[in-house]
Amino acid sequence: METLMVDRVRSSLSQFMHRNAIFLCERLCAEFPSELNLQLMATCYLRNNQPYFAYHILKGKQMALSRYLFALSCFQMNLLREAETALCPANEPNSEIPNGASGHHLLGLVYRYTGRRKLAKDHFMQALVIDPLFWAAYEELCALGDAEDANECFNDAVSVRIHLHSSFDSSSQGFDGASEDHNLPLKQDSSPRQSKQLHSINNIPSYPQSSNCVPSNLSLYNTPSPPVTQLSGTVPPPVYRNAYLPAIGGDGPSKPNPHATIQAPRRKFMDEGKLRKVSGRLFSGSDFGTRRSTRLSGDAMTSASLHVSQTGANVRKSSALDAPWFQASNAPSLLLDGGNTEQEKGFPQSSGALSHESGVNGAKELLFLLRILGEGYRLSCLYRCQDALEVYLKLPQHHYNTGWVLSQVGKLYFELVEYFEADRIFDLTRRVSPCMLEGMDAYSTVLYHLKEDMKLSYLAQELISIDRLSPQAWCAMGNCYSLQRDHEMALKNFQRAIQLDSRFAYAHTLCGHEHVALEDYDNGIRCFHNALRVNERHYNSWYGLGVVFLRQEKFEFAAHNFREAYNINARSSIIMSYLGMALHSLKRDDEALVLIDMAIVADKKNPLPMYEKANVLVSLERYEDALKVLKQLIEFSPRESSVYALMGRIYKMLNRPDMAMFYFGTALDLRPPATDVAVIKSAIEKLNLPDELEDSL
Repeated sequence: METLMVDRVRSSLSQFMHRNAIFLCERLCAEFPSELNLQLMATCYLRNNQPYFAYHILKGKQMALSRYLFALSCFQMNLLREAETALCPANEPNSEIPNGASGHHLLGLVYRYTGRRKLAKDHFMQALVIDPLFWAAYEELCALGDAEDANECFNDAVSVRIHLHSSFDSSSQGFDGASEDHNLPLKQDSSPRQSKQLHSINNIPSYPQSSNCVPSNLSLYNTPSPPVTQLSGTVPPPVYRNAYLPAIGGDGPSKPNPHATIQAPRRKFMDEGKLRKVSGRLFSGSDFGTRRSTRLSGDAMTSASLHVSQTGANVRKSSALDAPWFQASNAPSLLLDGGNTEQEKGFPQSSGALSHESGVNGAKELLFLLRILGEGYRLSCLYRCQDALEVYLKLPQHHYNTGWVLSQVGKLYFELVEYFEADRIFDLTRRVSPCMLEGMDAYSTVLYHLKEDMKLSYLAQELISIDRLSPQAWCAMGNCYSLQRDHEMALKNFQRAIQLDSRFAYAHTLCGHEHVALEDYDNGIRCFHNALRVNERHYNSWYGLGVVFLRQEKFEFAAHNFREAYNINARSSIIMSYLGMALHSLKRDDEALVLIDMAIVADKKNPLPMYEKANVLVSLERYEDALKVLKQLIEFSPRESSVYALMGRIYKMLNRPDMAMFYFGTALDLRPPATDVAVIKSAIEKLNLPDELEDSL
């Protein structure tokens, strides 16, 4: 009877009939009360998004799998201390982490979210040692900024071990008489309490085997490898990649030509009216109207397309990434007896040898794919965006045109502040994978900066209809309200995103910017700190803190936070510019000029660093040099009233009132904001007064 009931519970779980599985499992535990059956019941509740039931069922249990399931339920309920105690009891410091790679991954997540970065890194690396295909662990290492080069992590040396693990798992399941749903994947939790990064939940066995302790040599093999799945079966026409690669002939998705030259994407230009405005009021070095964290350049600066130069940012490339797509048919066969194969000797090759060779070649193909994906993702987490784009372009077409890869490419263009290209890529992502949620928060911010209110509203409604319990949907809704200047309602939507997933760092950051827009600086600082508790490498929050302190004229604090943001993302022209502003306010003009020059080199189309360089030169009384910089700036931003007003001020200092009047008048003709109009008119009225008398007034 017990065997029959266990089989029925497994069958119900495999067919996603969770309520039926729970009912039958309750009968099973009532009739045959044992810890093994309680583990099965806890699995049923976890599959049904009810971790609190699993928590109470397994509390105090000591078997290895019970401890893992209990820790998993604690993690979903945000009881991180109890989860850590279950995985590594304090009274047993040398006890083995349960459930192999998944257990190490879960413990790494606990350490990460409790601020113990080194321990988190160690456990994520241990998970990869046990299971070389554990992509979620590599993702976490990339997020921490501590991932190895993908060529080292996914090298061909582990292909034989992967094949042996796979063979051992298959033979073990056949020997034990386990059904094919021995390791049933859990349904992805739509509950707001579950972290969407948690890979471990997919490694819960339907029914435990037997022992109280898993030997160390077996835990290596009992961890199922995560499947590499394609997010969408739809492959768009090849035209979507023609902007990047030469045209590929044929009807189907063919392999790219290894001799083809990869061309860099062409930049798009826009009309002059949409060039970014220089941030800040006239003649003021501390009043800035910043809005979005990743944009970093404020309400007064709306960018069309920036090109971040990649000086000093060469990718560590190897022949593995530069080679054409791996073909198993061309792989050399395994050599026996000093290089002579059985076929060369005249003996027929055994089926076991053929199976082994094909298995190893299959592992090598998969590892080659993971090397490209892993290196691209690692570089994107280090904000080496242009290098990451080049790596992703090495993917075969049918892998490039999937939802996950396209969303990563869209986020890279978002970081490069090339919003038109990011909009195009994200739009393609939604066509390839209409239910894609990852990266949609960044897409909504792209539409915010492009002021595409209709597209942003449509995106928010679509995301809400897809999954109203996803933080990305409510971030998009909040951006929609923020674009309409309804900051109170935007704040409520961002707070709803935090309520759904308290580990979603970007929602905390957006909340902070809404508080700053409402001039509630204390709550803004609190939100930025909350984001950094979730992810200390979230440079957007360091930037937000710097902006707040800059507005409060706490220049030492501002410089510190901008420096932290710069240490994480050293290729952002905007961060360099704002760090230069803070140093200029501290009278450290030489350091400020060095950073501002670096910002100009990083993005020659960004007017902010050129404008700030002119301000620094004026403070150093290098008026002619400042005029040269401003004249160059006019070529890029011919309709910036702030630039003409600053030139008028410089000509007044040079005792050339006619030229000063010309530039002040030009600034007024460009219809600056009302506050700037008052400043310009006041300067015109005092045009004929000496500087000393003007200062006394």
